[in-house]
Amino acid sequence: MSNINQALTARITFNPEILGGKPIIRGLRISVAMILELLAKGATTEEILEDYPDLELADIHAALLYAYRLVENEDVFERVAVS
Repeated sequence: MSNINQALTARITFNPEILGGKPIIRGLRISVAMILELLAKGATTEEILEDYPDLELADIHAALLYAYRLVENEDVFERVAVS
């Protein structure tokens, strides 16, 4: 793992007393899931950073890296199209 990836990964923390232990950014009450949801809904990184001034651009990159790591080794099964 590169130093950049290690630094990003270190931004993701877990605390059972914050959001039930879900992955969060640097101990803040901002979840990785919320950042991913905002991006999926079309929010730009600039909009997210403006709305959440405690966040840094590297936090958004860390959330994306975390999501990538969850799916990178995902087993793919045959998918059947629903008619």
